[in-house]
Amino acid sequence: MILKVTLCYILLSLFSISLAEDVKLRVKGVTTIAKTDENFICATLDWWPPNKCDYNQCPWGKSGILNLDLENKIFSNAVKAFNPLRIRLGGSLQDQIIYQFGNRTKCPHIKKRQGGLFGFSKGCLPKMRWDEVNDFFNKTGVRLTFGLNALIGKHNTEDDKKTWVGDWNPRNAMNLMKYTISKGYKIDSYELGNELCGNGIGARVDSVQYAKDITKLRLIVNQLYPNPSTRPKVVGPGGFFSKDWFASFLQNVGPGVVDVVTHHIYNLGPGDDPGLINKIQDPYSLSDVAQTFKDISEAVKDFTPWAGTWVGEAGGAYNSGGKHVSHTFANGFWYLDQLGMTSTLNHKVYCRQTLVGGNYALLNTTTFIPNPDYYGALLWHRLMGSNVLSVSHEGSHNLRTYAHCSKKGPGITVLLINLSNSTFNVSLVNDMNMSPMENIKGQMREEYHLTPKDGNIQSDVVLLNGTPLKLTESQDIPEMKPVPVDSSSPVNVGAHSIVFVHLQSFRAPAC
Repeated sequence: MILKVTLCYILLSLFSISLAEDVKLRVKGVTTIAKTDENFICATLDWWPPNKCDYNQCPWGKSGILNLDLENKIFSNAVKAFNPLRIRLGGSLQDQIIYQFGNRTKCPHIKKRQGGLFGFSKGCLPKMRWDEVNDFFNKTGVRLTFGLNALIGKHNTEDDKKTWVGDWNPRNAMNLMKYTISKGYKIDSYELGNELCGNGIGARVDSVQYAKDITKLRLIVNQLYPNPSTRPKVVGPGGFFSKDWFASFLQNVGPGVVDVVTHHIYNLGPGDDPGLINKIQDPYSLSDVAQTFKDISEAVKDFTPWAGTWVGEAGGAYNSGGKHVSHTFANGFWYLDQLGMTSTLNHKVYCRQTLVGGNYALLNTTTFIPNPDYYGALLWHRLMGSNVLSVSHEGSHNLRTYAHCSKKGPGITVLLINLSNSTFNVSLVNDMNMSPMENIKGQMREEYHLTPKDGNIQSDVVLLNGTPLKLTESQDIPEMKPVPVDSSSPVNVGAHSIVFVHLQSFRAPAC
């Protein structure tokens, strides 16, 4: 049956080639233009309780870390498939969370509260839950970034309720760290605060004060983790880029204080925007954010060249995402384009909001069944290597193109994103000899074509080479097998499709 579907898919592709617009894609394989972390793909987990609601809907359910079903087999298998998956645990409520360690016995639940930060009271991470979470992360091979509460010890000013002043009190965080160390739990990095930079979202901290606070965190981490080879990284500020605030912060932290500079992106606007589906398909709208990525990358290079740059949180549309868009196939146009764009602009890691929770989750909030973007993320993780290559073409702006050295053996992997209802017939040109790859006839490449079910880009079901991606009977993530194609032929990029192409025979000295 699988063979029959594949043959039908190949015949359909051959028919489409004759109607496609011809495009020559030039790949420069002599040198790299940037380099990502080996674990570039990252997803977030949040603290939101079930009664977190936006636009008269409450899409979080029991997906917050305090309520999440860590025994669910689908959830576990989805995380294991990455081997490993980088996860950032944080979010809006992290600066209201205390930890049940040290002499602390009471552990209050998060509740709706008028006047509270984001409309909620303070909450608590119980010791037992921390044990359960780390047991899950250990079994599934997670690389964890844990977001610490940066507002402990601070208070509002009289004339500006949004601005918090005073020094950060690290005692509660230190008790959490000491317990974590005593249990042998592995933390990849600690992040201080969530969206407190610039004008802040809910609360803000002055840039000089934040630099002082994160320097204190650095000293504590160095003291508690004396072995540099196992010492967690220190990352921050975890908020929206503001040129002046970031420049001041980066100039006020000494060498070696921060290992990673993190920022957040929600460039598609509010989740209830009726034009959201159009933004996702508009190449100019997608490119609007490129300057922000470039600006922050340059700021880090100028002021803290020893540090890497991460997108610490990005959900596309804010306030839990778009109900009819963010979990569908169409969202992959934005998401995979963001992965490609940020990697070319020297970002090391990209954390998707969320792994589970809200409308923008990689996994369904109730069933944990993967949404289309999950499979896009998994293919990127398995196919796209760390070394980023330059690509260019003179065709339509609706064809978005990226290339990396391959993670899957020799050669390169190319990502092609077709935002339009036209098809493209893409010939790959090696910039070293400036000719299409016709001299390698008989050698095969591997193609992974992602398309929506029934051609509906707002479908929750994604097809790989014409076959729906569904969990196996044992609830495992399905195999994702490529279609072998003669390397000398053009790549047919169907309407509204996403294609990964692994070319083992492409000679790129940079790889």
